Amino acid sequence: MTRRYFGTDGIRGTVGQAPITADFMLKLGWAAGQVLRREKGRTRVLIGKDTRISGYMFESALEAGLSAAGVDVSLLGPMPTPGIAYLTRTFRADAGIVISASHNPFDDNGIKFFSAEGKKLPDEVEDQIEAMLEAPLTTADAAQLGKATRIDDAAGRYIEFCKSTLPDRLSLHGLKVVLDCAHGATYHIAPSVFRELGAEVSVIGTAPDGLNINHHVGSTHPAALRAAVIQQGADLGVAFDGDGDRVLLVDADGREVDGDDILYLIARDRYERGLLEGGVVGTLMSNFGLAMALDRLGIPFQRAKVGDRFVMEMMASNGWELGGEASGHIVCGHVQTTGDGIVSALQVLALMVREQKPLPALLKGLEKVPQSLVNVRLPVGSNAKEVMTAQPLLDAVAALETELGDQGRVLLRPSGTEPLIRVMVEGRAHLDVDRLANKLAGQVQALLG
Repeated sequence: MTRRYFGTDGIRGTVGQAPITADFMLKLGWAAGQVLRREKGRTRVLIGKDTRISGYMFESALEAGLSAAGVDVSLLGPMPTPGIAYLTRTFRADAGIVISASHNPFDDNGIKFFSAEGKKLPDEVEDQIEAMLEAPLTTADAAQLGKATRIDDAAGRYIEFCKSTLPDRLSLHGLKVVLDCAHGATYHIAPSVFRELGAEVSVIGTAPDGLNINHHVGSTHPAALRAAVIQQGADLGVAFDGDGDRVLLVDADGREVDGDDILYLIARDRYERGLLEGGVVGTLMSNFGLAMALDRLGIPFQRAKVGDRFVMEMMASNGWELGGEASGHIVCGHVQTTGDGIVSALQVLALMVREQKPLPALLKGLEKVPQSLVNVRLPVGSNAKEVMTAQPLLDAVAALETELGDQGRVLLRPSGTEPLIRVMVEGRAHLDVDRLANKLAGQVQALLG
């Protein structure tokens, strides 16, 4: 079926503009409840959110819709997306709902679903929910309405889980860490995790007011973290995005360590200790240097389409445990069912402790090639597919690929979460990939008028 609402990462958009409205969320809660009850009878769903002001409104609307469908609701309050996945499993709930627009600004919001296993909801279930949205909303008999409760110790439960992903005797004592929580869902979780594991911790981005999530902080705006790490003489910095499912690191000299670097560090460590199951899944955006570094170690590497959903699908089909994106979505399947910024960061810190080396020394086996990414915003009403299949653009891409030869590659793709076309050019050090990417982006912009 053709989808109207669900994208590669749930439903997302600008608050107040369809479908990100209170009335739609009421209907969405009801539709999801009807589908879940059809499969499982009496049903329980967990709802968590990030720190956006609109989360209060959508939480109430979803709760009302689920209750009208006869579904019991447990409210988690502000909670990282991976924490909601974990708690959905441990509470034996039938589904989990995340109210978040991840790294987007506060005036966006969205909805993501987790299955009872703490994984992305299967496509067929999302299709059933979309179909149910077309049905008229009805209300269960009064005696069958869903009840709502609040889980008061949700944060503490998830903190203990994060700590449990490291060996009992491993301590972060002696490491000085700056955490940037993006004024988002990790603000009351991450500082406790790292402090209780023994690290000396300072924080930025831990004062959410409903409007400042991701604003000049977090994994998409690392400048504040770089400055704090250098100013404080920290060993490293850790930046999360608004919902805590992606992470970026900064070394002691202020250099960024992205998802490709983190994947390499975790893969090498687990491979050398005989723990890595299979290979590593990256994406079409993963740096060519990562593939080469893993190949030198004898670790298989495959590329999925961009999006953590596609990464996890390929991991499952291969029977592999590790995958991720350069953006910082890292799935450590040996301990978690979805991307988890806190857990991924802890894997790297544990490696630093075991080998008693700073990040630059641990990354010596990885030499990434220059990569330039330019985002071209689509005007309202534009069709990304039509633009990307226009003959002038196809000709421009073909000419650039000929110019690069086997020294680089070109990738154009529409964003799955924002109205953007992403233009990426990657190549050996002697190529001016910034110039080439901007030139191609200009041709995309010209087609858009």
